[in-house]
Amino acid sequence: MDAVRQKADIVQVVSKYLKVQRSGNDYRALCPFHDDHSPSMHISPSRQIFKCFVCGAGGNVFTFVQRYENVSFPEAVQEVASIVGVPLSVHGDEQRQIDPHKETLYKILKETIRYSMFQINTPEAKAEKEYLDGRGLDSEVRKTFEIGYNPPGSHLYEFLKAKGYKEEDMAACNVVRPGSFGMSDVFAGRITFPIHDAYGNPIGFSARTIDKNNPSKYINTNDTELFHKSDLVYNAHRAKAAARKQGKLYICEGVTDVIAMARAGVENAVCTLGTSCTDHQIGLMKNLCPTLVFCYDGDDAGQAATWRAARMARAQGCVVSVIDNKTGLDPDEIIRQRGAEALQQLAKSEITWMEFVLNYLSKHTNFDSYQEKKDFVRKAQAEIDQLDDEFDRRHFTEELSRLSGFRLDYTPKNRTAAYVPKQSIPAKTPDGTSEAEEQILAMMLASRSASARFEEKLGYLTDPDRNAVAMMIVDAYRTHDQIEPASLID
Repeated sequence: MDAVRQKADIVQVVSKYLKVQRSGNDYRALCPFHDDHSPSMHISPSRQIFKCFVCGAGGNVFTFVQRYENVSFPEAVQEVASIVGVPLSVHGDEQRQIDPHKETLYKILKETIRYSMFQINTPEAKAEKEYLDGRGLDSEVRKTFEIGYNPPGSHLYEFLKAKGYKEEDMAACNVVRPGSFGMSDVFAGRITFPIHDAYGNPIGFSARTIDKNNPSKYINTNDTELFHKSDLVYNAHRAKAAARKQGKLYICEGVTDVIAMARAGVENAVCTLGTSCTDHQIGLMKNLCPTLVFCYDGDDAGQAATWRAARMARAQGCVVSVIDNKTGLDPDEIIRQRGAEALQQLAKSEITWMEFVLNYLSKHTNFDSYQEKKDFVRKAQAEIDQLDDEFDRRHFTEELSRLSGFRLDYTPKNRTAAYVPKQSIPAKTPDGTSEAEEQILAMMLASRSASARFEEKLGYLTDPDRNAVAMMIVDAYRTHDQIEPASLID
């Protein structure tokens, strides 16, 4: 861990996630841990720490990755190691605990993917392969997204059984299930699209049939201990790097739309599975990138889904824009009917959240009705009131006035209710003790001799937390000549 931290430059690592700008000897960035509109997160390359002076978030390179990725500390260390190119060798107590049962389930799912990818190229899957080729999902696309085919019957079950896997473990993955005539394949006769978690582990499938007489065109893995449809985002593990590099994440409606975007060169696209997006999924997408671009279908259902999901994203502090899709087609249809260039152009046709709000609400308002116009103004004004940019507030207030025919006066945003840093509102009249003890800690961090004087002359601090830090510093100097704040945070 020490080797990883010493090799890691916190500015380099944070730059993988956020846009940073130099400010004197330090750097600044928009804080991803609150709704920040002016860079309030400071990054110190000399101390290898970060601190937001609004929400209070702070720590070292591992702390940042842990909070941003929403992962455990060991996983954050692994992520930083991969970024800076340090191979990790873990032994003894540092060995990451692995759930043997989950590892078995992952292996079963990997074998299922390998089996299905082989089967798509067999004569029995001729119709399914021709269907995929006809939709532009050629061998390269199938390889990238591990698209395969599960033949009818219980062939997958027999394959996994021959590999030595237990029936209860196969069923726990929901790739086979017990029935009146024994075990059978869940996705028998279907094209399979594997689904992974954010770390690339396979956790389930979305599968479709080309049988027009089958009413269930698409089915997904049932909820298992690995797969929870409302808690996952498809393609997150592939889209993560591109999203952070480009500073935005495209949100599509379905698996084939995500694949279409990738075929058009837009690799930072994901989708949710199920009927509607959840708050948890918004949080997962925000962890990938706090700027979300919604690319749902242009029909009424798609626009309604955009209205709902985008408002949830804004409530969580995401920056939101919307693809202005007037084609009446989804991304998969666009690339098939009009080509990759047309889809690339669509991906560039972003409009702001407020432009979408006014367009969407206008389409659902009868302007001959006074009551409907009033409701339209109230809904739109509620969104305008959340804008921080005064130019935007003035512009969209005037636009709302023009659309509604009502006279609306622009009002600057009341900033008196803005968040005030906790430290500027002392809980009690300061007696100088806190400041003095913090100065003592600062001197101890800077000087081994100061730490020795503290240990000899004073020995303790009145505040339990500050005293604990002092004891850690004293202990650290027993094995180190100097102390790095980033090391102390670990």
